[in-house]
Amino acid sequence: MRALTRQDYRTLLLAALGGALEFYDFVIFVFFAVVIGQLFFPPDMPDWLRQVQAYGIFAAGYLARPLGGIVMAHFGDLFGRKRMFMLSILLMALPTLLIGLLPTYANIGIWAPLLLLFLRVLQGAAIGGEVPGAWVFVAEHVPPRHIGFACGTLTAGLTGGILLGSLVAMGVHAHYSAEEVLASGWRVPFIIGGVFGLLAVWLRQWLQETPVFRELQAQEALAKELPLRKVVREHRVSIILTMLLTWLLSAAIVVMILMTPTLVQKLYAIPAAIALQASSIATLSLSVGCILFGAAADRFGAGRMLLLGCIMLGLSSAWFYRQVALVPLEINTWYALCGFCVGVIGIIPGMAVRAFPAAVRFSGLSFSYNVAYAVFGGLTPVLVSLLLPLDKLAPAHYVEALSIVGIMIGLYSWAGVKSGKGF
Repeated sequence: MRALTRQDYRTLLLAALGGALEFYDFVIFVFFAVVIGQLFFPPDMPDWLRQVQAYGIFAAGYLARPLGGIVMAHFGDLFGRKRMFMLSILLMALPTLLIGLLPTYANIGIWAPLLLLFLRVLQGAAIGGEVPGAWVFVAEHVPPRHIGFACGTLTAGLTGGILLGSLVAMGVHAHYSAEEVLASGWRVPFIIGGVFGLLAVWLRQWLQETPVFRELQAQEALAKELPLRKVVREHRVSIILTMLLTWLLSAAIVVMILMTPTLVQKLYAIPAAIALQASSIATLSLSVGCILFGAAADRFGAGRMLLLGCIMLGLSSAWFYRQVALVPLEINTWYALCGFCVGVIGIIPGMAVRAFPAAVRFSGLSFSYNVAYAVFGGLTPVLVSLLLPLDKLAPAHYVEALSIVGIMIGLYSWAGVKSGKGF
């Protein structure tokens, strides 16, 4: 079986770079939600209501993910992975650029939030196709024994987009005064994201269609019916396992990476600057962890490494919240360790890709991932927030509970591989 070639590494680099830029475009909104709330809703509206509506528009992107992902996956299974891979990043770059150029409520009234909502929905549809599409694309380019490394590297690129968004937001607030950010500074990160997204579209034209899809075409083995119908009828176990793995992934990312910087400020009075700095370190550790866990899955088996990684994730999340309460000055160290353990999510896409046959792989993965992420990614902040008044360690306990789910799937996969039936 062949080793990774220079062309494989080039494909991984371009895919990861494009994924980072696209994820940056998707998340940059949340870093400027306060400013957007002030600019895109009536000035006589209460502040809390403007913020609720701004975050509501942000959430609309998540709700649009399943539909966009399912539609793009359908055509990706029938007409090619590369075409949808190009379309997803274009569909993200243009709305991001247009958000940066949008007139505000003061200029066009109610049309401002309506146009913003429309563009945000397009972004959600794009990210719904990008994430599973990227995993399938890189997995079908590399030899089977390197799928874990390829998907882990791609996932590191996606998480790197979160870090990039955080750094750009910090740079904008450092360079502009509060008044300048409100006047026009908030537009800069959206325009930058749109321009670099269009550059990524241009770079992706040099990518090749996957060998797996070309072989399916040559053998006339493409799905003869609606791919999603075949998935739901014949691959229900794979759907359930992929949805559970996605729940684990969303819990780790949403709680430990996205919510924790705000939670430690509220629970332990840690200054915002320190919390955000620690968050950046944790996100960088997460990206490294994704690559190493993915590579380890190739070497030692995905089920075995998921089992080990979930044990590490559960222990590190519990340890982090307990130690930050006792020794807040050591937050960087413990958050970096926890971020690395969150990198166990780098194993998940490789397992999910293997769970579906090539002819319906894009549709199976996209349906399972996007529906589960829309449900669990949306419910997780609500559940954790409701539990917090009862238990200060609720975030850690939630992640521990999902780590147990991951351990059980790891055992199932490990046992299945040994019996010749695993993935």
